[in-house]
Amino acid sequence: MEFAFTDEQQMIAETARAFFAEHATSERTRRAMAGEGIDLALWRAFCRELALSGIGIPESAEGAGLGLVELAIVAEAAGAQVAALPMLGSLALAGQAIAAGGSEAQRTQWVPPLIAGDRIAGYFHDDRMLASGGRLTGGSRFVAHGAIADLFVVTDMRQMWMVRADAPGVTVTAQTSMDQTRPFAHVMLENAPGEILPDPGAALGAAQRAAFIVVAAEALGGAQACLDRTVAYAKERIQFGRPIGSFQAYKHRLADMMIEIEQARSAVYWAACAVDEGAGEADMAVHAAKSFAADTFFRCAGDMIQLHGGIGFTWEHDAHLFFKRARSLQTMLGSGNWHREKIAAMILGEAA
Repeated sequence: MEFAFTDEQQMIAETARAFFAEHATSERTRRAMAGEGIDLALWRAFCRELALSGIGIPESAEGAGLGLVELAIVAEAAGAQVAALPMLGSLALAGQAIAAGGSEAQRTQWVPPLIAGDRIAGYFHDDRMLASGGRLTGGSRFVAHGAIADLFVVTDMRQMWMVRADAPGVTVTAQTSMDQTRPFAHVMLENAPGEILPDPGAALGAAQRAAFIVVAAEALGGAQACLDRTVAYAKERIQFGRPIGSFQAYKHRLADMMIEIEQARSAVYWAACAVDEGAGEADMAVHAAKSFAADTFFRCAGDMIQLHGGIGFTWEHDAHLFFKRARSLQTMLGSGNWHREKIAAMILGEAA
């Protein structure tokens, strides 16, 4: 399995990094946090001008094709800036589900506007969902960007439905979330009309694989940004007449962060490559990538705050944006312990 980027992948990486570094600034992110938790202008520029939103979605479903390695590259670049975008829910979960398990009419109706940024979708699971005669009753308190969604993709792990946000019986209440760049909403369905996806197995598999990799890649990008910003600070901050980065204990902490990040990088791109190549280890790889990368990001975000000293604890510094995103990613789409239990079951079988 080849882990080096191709020339095309390297170009995508450079383009995505430059775009988010220029446009996903701290000022714009903080404005989004004060509003609905989305930088809508950035999202539309990403979808329409950069034209990378269709990556990972097959051309047969109006996407740009390519694979999850390329999708991970884009998610890593977005994560490095803690961009306030609905990439996870709208594209990685809902978009992938409709593209893989929807009918031709459903794909034609919804995938192009999701890719173009004209529509935003939310996604949630409710294993107690009641479905009767095309009507759904259930809900979730943790729907990312649910307050601005036009459509919800809903699953109980057996079936999957699409529910319009403006349909009768749908109630959406914005929540106060730790990560204000990815706010949650409480979505309730009371006998709401739902449109079933004809192939829920394919939809669920595609959505989960893409989402696990996007979250892991976001975490990788965030962890690397924590290290890069801390290294830059270590060169500038003077204590006892010398840069603090010259002190041995400080350098050891930076080295520990670097080692963790490189391990996470291997896990993320191993998982993306395994899925793209249809390797038998793909399911294990995505669980490993999500758990390891999310935990690495959380540790690096904590180290970033500590190694910045007093300034790292202030609202004015961006360290808390990374820490909140890291803490959110740890519990999103299953905790690290849940993913490790899945890996144990795959290796040990009944003995697990």
